[in-house]
Amino acid sequence: MERRLSAILAADVVGYSALMEQDEAGTFDRLRARRTELFEPEIARHHGRIFKLMGDGLLAEFGSVVDAVECAVSLQRGMTERNASVPEEDRFNVRIGINIGEVIVDGDDRYGEGVNVAARLEQLAPPAGICVSGKVAKEVENKLAFTFDSVGRQKVKNIKELVDVYQVRIDAGPRRRIRHKRRIGRRWWAIGAAAATIVALVAAWMALQNALTMTSPAGSGTIPSVAVLPFADLSADKSLAYMGEGLANDVIAILSRFSDIAVVSRTSSFAYQDKQGDIRQIGKELGVGYVVEGSVRKEGERLRIIAQLINSKTGDNVWADRFDKAGTDPWALQDELTGKIVGAMTGEFGAIRKADYSQAWGKDSTNLAEYDYYLRAESQLNLYTKEGIERSGEISRQGLQAFPGSPLLTVELGWSHWLNAALLYSPDPQDDLREAERLVNQVLADKNLSPQVARLANWLNAWLLTLKKDHDGAVAAMNRAIAAAPYNAFTLTDAGSIFLQAGQPEKALELTDAAAARDPALSWFFNYVRGFIYIVLGKNEDAVAVLKTTDFADAPLQLAIAYVRLGREADARAAVGKMLKSAPTATIQSWRQTWNFRDPSIMDQAAADLARAGLPPQ
Repeated sequence: MERRLSAILAADVVGYSALMEQDEAGTFDRLRARRTELFEPEIARHHGRIFKLMGDGLLAEFGSVVDAVECAVSLQRGMTERNASVPEEDRFNVRIGINIGEVIVDGDDRYGEGVNVAARLEQLAPPAGICVSGKVAKEVENKLAFTFDSVGRQKVKNIKELVDVYQVRIDAGPRRRIRHKRRIGRRWWAIGAAAATIVALVAAWMALQNALTMTSPAGSGTIPSVAVLPFADLSADKSLAYMGEGLANDVIAILSRFSDIAVVSRTSSFAYQDKQGDIRQIGKELGVGYVVEGSVRKEGERLRIIAQLINSKTGDNVWADRFDKAGTDPWALQDELTGKIVGAMTGEFGAIRKADYSQAWGKDSTNLAEYDYYLRAESQLNLYTKEGIERSGEISRQGLQAFPGSPLLTVELGWSHWLNAALLYSPDPQDDLREAERLVNQVLADKNLSPQVARLANWLNAWLLTLKKDHDGAVAAMNRAIAAAPYNAFTLTDAGSIFLQAGQPEKALELTDAAAARDPALSWFFNYVRGFIYIVLGKNEDAVAVLKTTDFADAPLQLAIAYVRLGREADARAAVGKMLKSAPTATIQSWRQTWNFRDPSIMDQAAADLARAGLPPQ
């Protein structure tokens, strides 16, 4: 039996079965073309040999691990170029794993743990990504101009020992050495971490200044714009999607504080979740100059994030780093991560800037497990479905059993009660509203809230004060919420509804216009708010135009009001029918319980219009 040391490359197509179901013949032809035009020539050019084909995948052997890694990068770059010229539904995304180890030679085939580990690494790789073993990373560390990010030691199927896994950052800039944290003593790590942070910040600042000089006309006054994509879930069981979303959402919230950075909303950037594509194309579609992306892993109390800031005009990395946090103080992770992003994008990471973002987020005694409950609840809440809101409430209650009195989980539970009533899902809206008020008052009674929790509580309280007809108090509460993220498009839009009910429709329109300017892709939400503004201003044609573009919340009922006022009662009845399909318990009475104008005649007339359109009274 012949044995020898080889580098093994394993590759397969992500979602191949689904593609075959949609178009079996076309998918097969495209796959064969990729093989003959790209994979076979590149593998041969790098002195490799394909020894097994497996439908949508292949295994190849290389005598040199350097050749194997260079080939993998060439393959992924070649796939990106080819995908750019075909419709999204026809694109192939490939994942690749590489290992070096002893293999058993059996004719033209190869067997053994060296092959098995490569196949497991391929399964761990993200779409369009490359994962390599620690052996591979160590071997090529000083030989290739690629960055290798550790994703920790992973348990893989049918392999007894944990496998060190590294992800290849294909488009990274200058080569840097791999950081083997497990080999660094405690004292040296403490000194080295601070030094590494300073070096990373200086490098990011210099890179960004060069990037801005190249992309922004002198004196143009344009501010850098950024989209934060959900952080990819690199957990072995793919169970951390909610955490990747939550971390990205928190970064968006903090970045929204700064006037000199334009950040798009989570709704816009999260549309690219689980979609692999050229960062340059994503940046173009979102209208931003920079994109933040990364990955997240969690092992017990330890959370590891890998993040990078990319110039979407060129596809070049501006800055990248790895973050490890454990135990208490999860806010410090966002604090550190966001501070570096802000510093890289503005070139101002001095004491004032650092204090600014620290104030925007703040610290409290929340620990990682408590924060995990919050992220899972928030992930469900943001679905805006009846089931999602119910599940969010359940998760918050479970968290409060483990962490009694948690302000973060208490205000999150309050939001689930509010949305259950506001979206007309609740069979007893008044009960949900009373519970939301009790919870938010409990949180606001604490005078030592972190700014993050205070923002969420004041925002919710603005709605509850509106329903109590304390419009001045509602405006004050909303202003406090806005102060924590003055340029957050979602917050500005929702503030429009508060100011509208307080009798300031022009101010409300100004807020939605500001939101639209910062994030045009949020149109489904700011058009919803604009709809009622236009109705109040007597611009019913304009109201119809914007409300027809969104089905959010009670938009169909607002559309019905505008239709009635234009004499289009058949259209109004159709809009009410649409609302009753999604919220069968909706009535005029339940709808009125979620709006409360300073001028009561506005709701009286709207209720009469809805009665004419066929909405049940109660």
